[in-house]
Amino acid sequence: MTRLATKLAGAVACLALAACAGGQSGRQRLPRGPLRDATFGSPGAIVAAELAFNRLAREKGQWTAFRETADKDAVMFVPQPVDAREWLKGRENPPAPVSWQPYETWVSCDGTLGASKGAWQRPDGSVGYFTTVWRRQRSGEYRWVLDQGDDLAAPLPAPEMLAGQIAECPPGRGPADLRQRDSEQKNPQVAMDGTGRSDDGTLEYTWQTAPDLSRTVTVRMRKGGELREVMRSSVAAPAGS
Repeated sequence: MTRLATKLAGAVACLALAACAGGQSGRQRLPRGPLRDATFGSPGAIVAAELAFNRLAREKGQWTAFRETADKDAVMFVPQPVDAREWLKGRENPPAPVSWQPYETWVSCDGTLGASKGAWQRPDGSVGYFTTVWRRQRSGEYRWVLDQGDDLAAPLPAPEMLAGQIAECPPGRGPADLRQRDSEQKNPQVAMDGTGRSDDGTLEYTWQTAPDLSRTVTVRMRKGGELREVMRSSVAAPAGS
């Protein structure tokens, strides 16, 4: 195991332990009361989903991994926004996959939506960053619903430790009951602009694509009683557009 992989594995465990220790953190079962059988969000679960995604790319191929982990409404940019499952259908894997590592994560109070940002490296030596949005399925697994990123001239600086944030829960409400979430889920449509949010409304993401295919992706999280921007990624128009 590489030094970076060891650090990431330790960070997942650390985030999970920190989540379990907090009052509203972690995926935990409440013993009794009105919030029984509800589930809270965990930054560690988002990191684990990213690491499993990258491992699958190494083992089965880059586009195979993207296909097998995509949500039914998944959107990616090529550079225009496309239905990911349609774009990936039948696409051959490159000889060697891109590698990536999550550095920051954000997750809704109820755990139904999470986002991550980190660094990637191609076999040819080029580097960049990515942003992925993850939606929790009824089964409890996470599938990506938005994936985007861009090249960088120099590697994204690696943090000493991973950063994970959990949204503030709405007043009078706890985490979402999984038996109710299917009827509450609002799925984004593939378009030049789009949006999506967690079932409890404490985490949302938007993307806006200009006619020249430049774009901005934003993640907002509930803090201090309101949704506040925690991540913004602006990508310039592709060369020659």
